Amino acid sequence: PHLYVHYDERAVQHLFRVACGLDSMVVGEAQILGQIKGALALAQKLGTAGRVLNELVQQALRVGKRAHTETEIDKAGQSLVTVGLEAAEEAIGPITGKTALIVGAGSVSALAAATLRRAGVGRIVIANRTYERGARVAASVGGEAIPFDRTGEALADADLLVSCTGAAGLVIDTDQVAAAMRQRPGRPLFVLDLALPHDVDQAVADLEEVTLVNLERISERVADDRRLPSVEQVQRIVAEEVAEFAGWQRSVRVAPTVVALRARAAEVVASELDRLAGRLPELDERQRDEVAQTVRRVVDKLLHTPTVRVKEMARRPDGVSYADVLRELFDLDPQAVEAVTAPETEEGVS
Repeated sequence: PHLYVHYDERAVQHLFRVACGLDSMVVGEAQILGQIKGALALAQKLGTAGRVLNELVQQALRVGKRAHTETEIDKAGQSLVTVGLEAAEEAIGPITGKTALIVGAGSVSALAAATLRRAGVGRIVIANRTYERGARVAASVGGEAIPFDRTGEALADADLLVSCTGAAGLVIDTDQVAAAMRQRPGRPLFVLDLALPHDVDQAVADLEEVTLVNLERISERVADDRRLPSVEQVQRIVAEEVAEFAGWQRSVRVAPTVVALRARAAEVVASELDRLAGRLPELDERQRDEVAQTVRRVVDKLLHTPTVRVKEMARRPDGVSYADVLRELFDLDPQAVEAVTAPETEEGVS
């Protein structure tokens, strides 16, 4: 496994690239959007998605949809399964009417089952450690589920084997495949290993009439996709959206100062109204209310345009801290600003 750590703008750029499918092994694949959406839903459920993270991921989803709508990135790459099936037909001929054995019942395995069904595969068998989960996937494509310990037996009848379990070690070893091949002389087997680490012992490729395609081989097949014009278009979209998110972050940071300014204005209004009440005690309650409303309207109108404009200006990447300018112009107490600053408006992205 690889660990990447990015901060601030680089982290935003990385997430947006992932959402668009630019960093996928198969460029432009859209399944990643569902995974990002699911991750956000889980974070929201657990209460770990603050304002910045929520906005970041929501924008990432919008960027991904924009990339697929405004460009032909979908055509730049296909799903791992589709690319694998192209290799299968090169190895064993048309797969229409063939028998496929799928080991695993996760999202990729379910996608493989659906893709195989659309491709016209005659029989789909699902083997999974949790039989019930395998049965659900099988039912969705009109296939059949078998207990995991019958995988070797099913191999002898399969023309294609697709494996993606997420297991830490090998799921299919060379001896199993060799035993299956002895029961079917002259009949080739195509093995598509979509797991990382590998589910299938890579030595099966040395067996007679067995063709193995793994993620590395798929990556080689789609390498040219990264140089297509649609990829450059999506890269430009990502750059635009990264700048947009950076502007949103800057506008969020100035918001507490705007709140503090309005609070300070309210204090001044309240103080002056108290002073007016002392100087003009003859005013009745209705008159005092009318004066108070008039003063507040005047202050609100005076502050409206500057506060709206400062939020707009704060989005500019010119390096000016408009929050500092506001504090200086209106002599705002830094502690007053700090008191209305939510922790998540100060957090970065990593």
